[in-house]
Amino acid sequence: MQLKLHFPKLTTNKYTKPFKKNFPYHIMACNLKLSFASCEFFPKHKSLIKMNEMSSLSLIKYHKSYSVLAKAVVSGREVAVDVGATTMGRILVESRVARVEEKVKSSGKFGRFGGKYVPETLITSLAHLEAEFYSAISDPQFQEELATALKDYVGRETPLYFAQRLTNYYKDKYGSGPEIYLKREDLNHGGAHKINNAIAQAMLAKRMGRKSIITATGAGNHGVATAAACAKLSLGCTMFMGSQDMERRASNVLLMKLLGAQVKSVDGNFKEATSEAIRNWVGNLDTSYYLPGTAVGPHPCPTMVREFQSVIGKETRRQAMEKWGGKPDILLACVGSGSNALGLFREFIGDEDVRLIGVEAAGFGLESGKHSATLAKGEVGVYHGAMSYLLQDDEGQIVGAHSIGVGLEYPSVSPELSYLKEIGRAEFYAVTDQEASQAYERLCKLEGIFPSLEASHALGFLEQLCPTLPRGTKVVVNCSGRGDKDAATVFGLRQTAVKQCESTIG
Repeated sequence: MQLKLHFPKLTTNKYTKPFKKNFPYHIMACNLKLSFASCEFFPKHKSLIKMNEMSSLSLIKYHKSYSVLAKAVVSGREVAVDVGATTMGRILVESRVARVEEKVKSSGKFGRFGGKYVPETLITSLAHLEAEFYSAISDPQFQEELATALKDYVGRETPLYFAQRLTNYYKDKYGSGPEIYLKREDLNHGGAHKINNAIAQAMLAKRMGRKSIITATGAGNHGVATAAACAKLSLGCTMFMGSQDMERRASNVLLMKLLGAQVKSVDGNFKEATSEAIRNWVGNLDTSYYLPGTAVGPHPCPTMVREFQSVIGKETRRQAMEKWGGKPDILLACVGSGSNALGLFREFIGDEDVRLIGVEAAGFGLESGKHSATLAKGEVGVYHGAMSYLLQDDEGQIVGAHSIGVGLEYPSVSPELSYLKEIGRAEFYAVTDQEASQAYERLCKLEGIFPSLEASHALGFLEQLCPTLPRGTKVVVNCSGRGDKDAATVFGLRQTAVKQCESTIG
């Protein structure tokens, strides 16, 4: 891909005005390495654009803050380029908020997946949301406030924990096997990774002038995180939750109410709750903000969730370098809709020597019809405003999902994960309810850590993965949530298994 510089005649000093609060241009902190013969552009998402041809560099305007200023076009987007005397500069993204909605060309597509398959009444609201999102993430003040919230409120960074006894458990008779590390998202405020996205989007909602938040939750982790963020930021919070999930996760329902959220029951589970939340939002577009916790839905929702969760992978890269001086060899995460997996994977997508492995919920077995293995058994379709893999019947009707991990019960999946599957960049497997339950108990007994049943699916896949790995392979598992809410479910499954065994013997 080529990047060509264009140098306009500078008749005013609009590029050299001080960056005041009301100034319509915002800084995106990206490094730009320039030379007269070649250019390498390093955006925030770490992808690489190389330019082999470049116009001769000439001074346009000198200013005490910016030594050289020019204009460039990067993939169709006009930007101002600041090149310092040492040829290292910054990108100043020209993003006048009032005009961004007209300028944004992105379709929100990952290959053929994603997009905006929504009624016309929602297009304007989504375009405005997209503009505000890109404005916020390129605003140093917002980024500084978010970093403070993640550190002081959420409790980041989370540890990259070496699971010594779990590592020993998977060694073969010769003492060979991988080294297993846990990215401890279960130690976040609220007990899961969900708060990373919830606090960021709640801050964005307040920035947009919204007074109330609408969302849906399955297992309740996103619900608790969103209710906590709304309490902190003095925002109203309406939570939709499936009646089945409310019964299974009663403790989280109580927490949400204590945090000030209004919890509304919907017949069914997370799928139905999400549909109801979106309907409610459509009726209150001017005053409310729909805060998704999953990397699904119409653009820009999947991109926003992934961006705010990507802190997981960024920390992992830095921590891995500190601990063993390199990158992980394998990243392992459970997959429901994809928020925790993308949070870990995103930073390493460009590192082709790092294996990305997602683990879905096989439920009672992939052939049982009672599972949530969308990528393994689904077909491409459109659901909740985006194209992705879906669990559907021969007539295209959505099939209900099942998993012992309530947070994995969703009949669709992130369009970005769908794309990563299609191009072969990520691998996807499935683990049954029984295998996940056993992994939950195993980590409790070996490490004194109780993972969520959702994260236990990733841990359960270690049984299949570890025997195939050579000594010293660095495996990072995203322990995406805490599992105290799941203890009764695990004990119940164990008792059921004992009774079935006794019945068979008898």
